[in-house]
Amino acid sequence: MIPFLDLKSMNLQIEEEIKEAMNRFIQSGWYVLGKEVESFEREFAAYCGTEHCIGVANGLDALMLILKGYGIKEGDEVIVPSNTYIASILAISMVGATPVLVEPDLRTYNIDPEEIQNKITNKTKAILIVHLYGRVCEIDPIREIAKRNRLKIIEDCAQSHGVQYNQKRAGSLGDAAGFSFYPGKNLGALGDAGAVTTDDGDLAIRLRALRNYGSLKKYENVEKGFNSRLDEIQAAVLRVKLKYLEEGNQRRREIANFYLQHIQNPKITLPDLPLDELQHVWHLFVVRCPDRQHLSEHLLERHIQTLIHYPIPPHKQEAYLEWKDHSYPISERIHREVLSLPISPVMELTQAEAVVKAINEY
Repeated sequence: MIPFLDLKSMNLQIEEEIKEAMNRFIQSGWYVLGKEVESFEREFAAYCGTEHCIGVANGLDALMLILKGYGIKEGDEVIVPSNTYIASILAISMVGATPVLVEPDLRTYNIDPEEIQNKITNKTKAILIVHLYGRVCEIDPIREIAKRNRLKIIEDCAQSHGVQYNQKRAGSLGDAAGFSFYPGKNLGALGDAGAVTTDDGDLAIRLRALRNYGSLKKYENVEKGFNSRLDEIQAAVLRVKLKYLEEGNQRRREIANFYLQHIQNPKITLPDLPLDELQHVWHLFVVRCPDRQHLSEHLLERHIQTLIHYPIPPHKQEAYLEWKDHSYPISERIHREVLSLPISPVMELTQAEAVVKAINEY
C-alpha cells in the first residue's frame, strides 16, 4: 500500500534527535512555559520573519486568540473563504462574530480578491485569509482592500509552513497569523500544538496573557483568559523538526512537479503551478475529477491511499444550519470533485511513478 502520509517513517528519520529533545525536556524539570517554548518561539519567529511568536495549544486556538486579541466580538463580521476547513470559520464563531463567506478562485483554490470588496460592510473588521493546500494567497490586492477599508489581515497558515510571497514567508504577510502543528502538517508536532506570529507588540503581550488564564504574572489576572499553552514537550520536538522544514518542503515540490509533468489524463484536473515555485509548499496535492468516488476506488484497488480535503463545504455542515439555503457554487464544485494524492518528504519516486501510472490508466 502506498500510504497517503507515512508519519511513522517521517519521524523515524529523526528519531534519535527527537529522543534527545525529549530527554532534555524531562531532565529540565520545567514542564509548562519553559525554555523549550521560549526557544521555539524565538526560532520560529526568526524563521517566519516576525518580531513575535506566541505558542498556543492548537491552530484553532491560535486564530481564535488573534480575533479575541484584536477585540473582534459579537456584532462584528470577518470575511473568510467559503471552501476552507471549518476551523477557520469556527474561530470567528467562538468570539461571537459573524463569518462572511467569500468564494475562491477556481484556479488557486484561495480566496478570490475580486470578490472580497463586495462583501465588506460597516460591520467588517478583518479578512481571514487561508493559504489552502500550501499555496500562498495573492496578498497584494488583499492588502490594498484591507488598507482602503481599515481592516486587519489575519493569516490561517495551518497548511502553509514556509511558503513565500515576494521573499516573505507566510506568517509575516498580514497583521497576525495562526499556525497549526498537528502531526500531519509540513511542520508537525507529536500531538496538538499551535502558534501565533505577528509584528504587533501590543497584540503579542495580550496573547501571552490570554493563553495563560489572562495572566502575565502568577496569580494576577488582567482579563478573562484561556488555558491554551504550547506544551514544552511539543516545543522540544518542533525545534528538531524546524531544522528539516525547508528540506521537506523541497522534497514535496519535487514530488508535485513529477505529478504535474507525468499525469496525463483528460478526466483529471491538475492543480495550478505558480510561476514562483516558492509560492507553494504542497501540503496537499489536490486533483479534481467529476467522478471522484470511482477514481478513489480505482486507486485503492491498486493499493494507493487517497483522502478528500474536504467532502462537505462549511455552509452544508449541520453546525451552520443557518446557511443551509445559501449557494456557493464554486466551493460546492470543489468539495464535490477534489481528491488528495499521496505526497510527503519520505515518498519514493517509485511510489510517485505508481500513482501516475494508475491515474493515467483511469
